Amino acid sequence: QIDDLAEVDYSLSSLPAVFRPFIDLDLKGVVFPAGNYTDCPYVAASFTIPDQSDSMLYLAFSEYFFQTSSFAYYTAGAFNMTIAEEICSYFNINTEIFGSIIPEVAKYSVTPYPVMLKLMSTEIPIISLQQDSFTLEIQGSVEVLAILPDSTTQSLFTLNIAANTSISLNIFDKKLVGSLCLNRLQFSLAHSNVGCFEVLPLENILSYILQTEVIPSANAKLSKGFPLP
Repeated sequence: QIDDLAEVDYSLSSLPAVFRPFIDLDLKGVVFPAGNYTDCPYVAASFTIPDQSDSMLYLAFSEYFFQTSSFAYYTAGAFNMTIAEEICSYFNINTEIFGSIIPEVAKYSVTPYPVMLKLMSTEIPIISLQQDSFTLEIQGSVEVLAILPDSTTQSLFTLNIAANTSISLNIFDKKLVGSLCLNRLQFSLAHSNVGCFEVLPLENILSYILQTEVIPSANAKLSKGFPLP
């Protein structure tokens, strides 16, 4: 068990290969949603560890391990989150702020209303493994909703998000831990209940929220680490 959302299978995929100077152990390294061992859409490719003899133990993870991790957490909804009214209010973000950028919002809401943001990943994030790190390409959406006086919500607009991130890897306390860095964000209009508008003026606001709220939250989870076999 990794956490409430995912489990990992480190069982042997073949018999141990015993040689005079070392032993080779091939482990499955498959991550799947907690309590739901389903087939993932990836195929494991065999790989070898370069010959080295400076340490007692060498541990290598293939791209397949991280691909199944991405699939498992996507299936479990880990890439979806809501940025609540309280957080938006803390950053002084409300319909008045959006109305200063989008005239139709100002017409829709004369009285400033608090807002909330719903983030959702729309595709399985794509993993590209590199030495000591990997990149994570995330396709998603962010929906901006006004919170009305009767506590109901009204969707204002939804933007598509394309995020490029890097995750550096380290081993600490018998766990594989990561640290997420946001490299690039792109937004485009997916749907609007307040008419068409230019997305570019919104990018600074939304990027700031993601950098100060979403990235620290992701890093807090990554710092808990994956248990090693």
